[in-house]
Amino acid sequence: MIRGIIIAVLSLGVIGTGVWGYQEHREKNAILINAENNYQRAFHDLAYQMDQLHDQIGTTLAMNSRKSLSPALADVWRLTSEAHSNVGQLPLTLLPFNKTEEFLSNIGNFSYRTAVRDLDKEPLSNEEYGTLKRLYSQSANIQGELRKVQHLVLKNNLRWMDVEMALATGKEGADNTIIDGFKTVEKKVKGYDESNTNDPSLVSFQKNNNNFRDVKGKSITKDEAIQIAKRFTNIKNPSKVKVTENGKGANFSFYSVTLADKNGNEGNMDMTKKGGHPIYFIERRDITKQNLSLNDGIQAASKFLKNNQFDHMEVFESTQYDHIGVFSFVVNEEGVRIYPETIKLKVALDNGQIIGFTAQDYMKNTENRKIPKPKLTMAEAKGSINPKLKVMEDRLAIISNELGKEVLCYEFLGTLGKDTYRIFINANDGKEENVEKLQNAEPVYHNVL
Repeated sequence: MIRGIIIAVLSLGVIGTGVWGYQEHREKNAILINAENNYQRAFHDLAYQMDQLHDQIGTTLAMNSRKSLSPALADVWRLTSEAHSNVGQLPLTLLPFNKTEEFLSNIGNFSYRTAVRDLDKEPLSNEEYGTLKRLYSQSANIQGELRKVQHLVLKNNLRWMDVEMALATGKEGADNTIIDGFKTVEKKVKGYDESNTNDPSLVSFQKNNNNFRDVKGKSITKDEAIQIAKRFTNIKNPSKVKVTENGKGANFSFYSVTLADKNGNEGNMDMTKKGGHPIYFIERRDITKQNLSLNDGIQAASKFLKNNQFDHMEVFESTQYDHIGVFSFVVNEEGVRIYPETIKLKVALDNGQIIGFTAQDYMKNTENRKIPKPKLTMAEAKGSINPKLKVMEDRLAIISNELGKEVLCYEFLGTLGKDTYRIFINANDGKEENVEKLQNAEPVYHNVL
């Protein structure tokens, strides 16, 4: 009797385990199938969009009137945005594909800049027409290569999950039709880079994507990288140290340093190999109480920047989350804020330590620029803003507009009702370059039932 019960219980256990295992297998397969379907959709959408993009660029070559040309160029911009989005949905993060993405961005930026201007007063120049012809030819080559990959994917029932596995395990050097096809696309686009760099219609966009190429200093060793990380972070006597170099295909060389102490605190930092300039760092530790005010946090952040030779910086934005202050600093030269050169910091409000730092924008955009003189007065620029806005502050500033071009503006900080806005008016022609609604204080919900 007892033996029968035991056998029955064991049998039920085996059956239950089998059912559970089968269910787990089904769920895992469902996830894999869903991921594969998303990859396939993104890839075939990308191939279709490149077909459309090539045709649409060709169409613009036959147009001349603003009525027809502006919408056509706007459509080119839309297609490049969609293609760029689909590239981002493919498992290509470990595969060098940055030149192709940059190429799509340049087409989009060129078409947007041309579409929004008055083409009746300022029609396409011979140089811009030549740019369109060259982009038309280059997009045809990319279209052809993607069609070859697409044909092989459909013919041989190739799976993108295999691509993801190959990239994740470092086996992309093996024979893989999809990876080889995308490498061919990237190689072709890289060949276009030199001719497009000399194109005045595209050069302004490429200049802003320099990826730290202009940083100064000699190359540092791994040991020097560790010492720099110790100086910037609060972990002075780490029990664990790890240094890795960036993977192949990146546009610049950097070290990633991880430091950890016996108390469980950990810090991660990226820095350029050339010069050892910090790109970002973040530290993780428990912050259970607040002893300092937000203003104390600003003072701590300002001192940190000054001690590390980040000069002429002032805070322009501050926010608090729990017991952490988050601050944005901008370079101020000759009374003009240079917004492309921005640094953000996190300060622990229990003891004032810097626990987060990012200087990516600062490093990409810092340069010895000549600040131009404004053509408009402050009063003339103020006439371009909503008269209902109550202006609290005003100053000159340099910002990057939607086309990635730096422009001198008058900055107005004001209120409208209960909201605060930052408005930038072009200091030369009075154009409204940007309007930004500043974040209000977060409401407290913990008493809501």
